[in-house]
Amino acid sequence: MFPLLLFILLFCNPHSLVSSLNGEGLALLSFKQSITEDPEGSLNNWNYSDENPCTWNGVTCKEGNVVSVSIPKKKLLGFLSSALGSLSDLRHVNLRNNKFFGSLPVELFEAQGLQSLVLYGNSLSGSVPAEIGKLKYLQTVDLSQNFFNGSIPTSLIQCKRLKTLDLSRNNFTGSLPDGFGTGLISLEKLDLSYNKLGGLIPSDMGNLSSLQGTVDLSHNRFTGSIPASLGNLPEKVYIDLTYNNLSGPIPQNGALMNRGPTAFIGNPGLCGPPLKNPCSADTPGANSPSSFPYFPNNYPPQNSGNSVGKSGKAKGLSKSAVIVIVVSDVVGICLVGLLFSYCYSRVCACNKGKDENGYSFDKGGKGRKECLCFRKDESETLSENVEQYDLVPLDTQVTFDLDELLKASAFVLGKSGIGIVYKVVLEDGLTLAVRRLGEGGSQRFKEFQTEVEAIGKLRHPNIVTLRAYYWSVDEKLLIYDYIPNGNLATAIHGKAGMLSFTPLPWSDRLKIVKGVAKGMVYLHEFSPKKYVHGDLKPNNILLGLNMEPHISDFGLGRLANIAGGSPTLQSSRMTSEKPQQRQPSNAPSDVATVHSATSLGSYYQAPEALKVVKPSQKWDVYSYGVILLEMITGRLPIVQVGTSEMDLVHWIQLCIEEKKPLADVLDPYIAEDVDKEEEMVAVLKIAMACVQNSPERRPTIRHVSDALDRLAMSSD
Repeated sequence: MFPLLLFILLFCNPHSLVSSLNGEGLALLSFKQSITEDPEGSLNNWNYSDENPCTWNGVTCKEGNVVSVSIPKKKLLGFLSSALGSLSDLRHVNLRNNKFFGSLPVELFEAQGLQSLVLYGNSLSGSVPAEIGKLKYLQTVDLSQNFFNGSIPTSLIQCKRLKTLDLSRNNFTGSLPDGFGTGLISLEKLDLSYNKLGGLIPSDMGNLSSLQGTVDLSHNRFTGSIPASLGNLPEKVYIDLTYNNLSGPIPQNGALMNRGPTAFIGNPGLCGPPLKNPCSADTPGANSPSSFPYFPNNYPPQNSGNSVGKSGKAKGLSKSAVIVIVVSDVVGICLVGLLFSYCYSRVCACNKGKDENGYSFDKGGKGRKECLCFRKDESETLSENVEQYDLVPLDTQVTFDLDELLKASAFVLGKSGIGIVYKVVLEDGLTLAVRRLGEGGSQRFKEFQTEVEAIGKLRHPNIVTLRAYYWSVDEKLLIYDYIPNGNLATAIHGKAGMLSFTPLPWSDRLKIVKGVAKGMVYLHEFSPKKYVHGDLKPNNILLGLNMEPHISDFGLGRLANIAGGSPTLQSSRMTSEKPQQRQPSNAPSDVATVHSATSLGSYYQAPEALKVVKPSQKWDVYSYGVILLEMITGRLPIVQVGTSEMDLVHWIQLCIEEKKPLADVLDPYIAEDVDKEEEMVAVLKIAMACVQNSPERRPTIRHVSDALDRLAMSSD
């Protein structure tokens, strides 16, 4: 029977007869068998006919051995096979943003040369095996956005070379391992946010001197007081402790000093600056008046009358004491007079010969001497100038400094009521977008710093990244990634002066609206404050090299207001360029009229904007719906109908009521895609749901994004 069974097995698996695939290839094929869905065919060229897997998609070899398996964002569904652990030279595993489920196999950590393990954005669960401590060369662990639970293994602190640890958005519980701060001495990035971690924050975390960017412990259950040792972290590190159960006074030292309240909100038990909740005298660790440095314990009590001796008689001043006081007063008055006379002469000298920077030149003209008199602007803002006059990076990728920025070539991209935007090219070729916020305002630096650092923490592929900022009395700059393909308004309508214009095909339009929806989902649901954009429109959607969308100008109105400007809702619109009037030969006669972008801005605002000052998330949904209609119809948000004008939303509603043909509604440039007509109709229905007059009837942006994703899947 056994020879017969062997014959059957060989006959059913002919690859075993002809395959010359090495052991690593067979291990990877075992991994492939654990994947039940591969909708994009990412693993189609993984087969038995090759000698080794080095030419397979996502596989990198060195000297014939597999060193990397990287298959991100391919919608792979399955579990993680233990076979990966048998790849003895494996260094990097990147399976982020797929649909893997199940637990981490213990065998995976047999690949003891592993340097990076990136699995974020899956549905993995269970605990992290203690065997992770075997990985002596591990530098990056990113398990964020999964369903891991249990405690963080104590063995993790044995990974002395670990630089990035991101366990955010899971269900981890328990306290941090003992020795967390002294063990992970190479750690540069730490994100433990959105878990259920508890206990005390280890005091030895102040030893993590290599940390950069944001140390995020927010949205957990940490208790007790904030260790003063956290102030020993590098001063440029932003420590986010929001939404825990911390209590007691906030230490004011090192990296904890001069932080805005946004780093500590959500902890009702915390007190003291920068919060408006003062510490009571019986708060442990709080400074009572008797222990404050300026009021030592032996400070004499104050009485309204003369001091009384033991005998009960008031003691008077002696004759010699009176003489000393009188002489001192006379000398003091003389000194004040001399000082006043000196300063007056210096003021005159300054006013006669100072240049525009407040310096006066000597008569010989050989140099300049600093004027010693106090100018009004300096004396009033001296206390506000702390941490100013320098470029402040918001992430580790910022490698340029202020001098390089000021020496770079700059080209004006646009102007608005909020300032000028420049395209800046550094000497090394790096291209940035720099916005000047104007010259006003010098009293609200700390408020500006808190706001801009919160915005700088936002990281999403469909949101423009704020990389750095600069603040001084005379200049406020915001430095962003440069997005090269202009904005969506120009891509839809063109603009005046364009020699040629190629409208977007439907595939690009669908890709763009899906990307914008994902970016808005991040702002609404996953950003630290669940932000509202409040000014979403095509001018604020920039397009990358592959026409991927990037939402821009988020929080700009707020920053401009803090920086000293008073931007109105209308003046905050970016650029005043006029769209080009498109009139193809088959265009309907009631072509949209040409309006400046500034005058069109209000048409993206929800109806409740006339009554409510503060935007809501449903306000953003309405704006997004108008953008969808603009993409489908190719029209501006105001339409010319005969001799009158009508906003795009009401025009569409009128077309539906009159049962006009779909061809009369669609942009003529995409009407030719007959096979995509069902998609267009579906997007039109989504748009109409978004522009409902009542905010309660509009869907959330997450529901919109999910609907668009299902639409794309059904069309594949």
